[in-house]
Amino acid sequence: MKSIRAALALPILAMALASMPAMAQDHQDNHTYKQHTEWRAGSKIKQEDWNRGEKVDYQQNHLRRPPAGHEWRQIDGNYVMAKQDGTIVSVRQAPHDH
Repeated sequence: MKSIRAALALPILAMALASMPAMAQDHQDNHTYKQHTEWRAGSKIKQEDWNRGEKVDYQQNHLRRPPAGHEWRQIDGNYVMAKQDGTIVSVRQAPHDH
């Protein structure tokens, strides 16, 4: 029984390891700067962009306090403040050392 499990586990492990570089490409480094000209005050950020962003502490990052129902996220090297419905209020380039 152990040899059957081992025989099945090896191909599964090999497939998983082979697919890791492809999976890593799906998740960009949110700290590397990428300009998004479509991200402007008043426009809406795509939900998938917002979801891959990291929530940031506004005080630690010297950002203004977000109003109720808003939050700052770091996405593609940008600080983006948006309302809960995705409407962008502010976009700033994050420092390179973050």
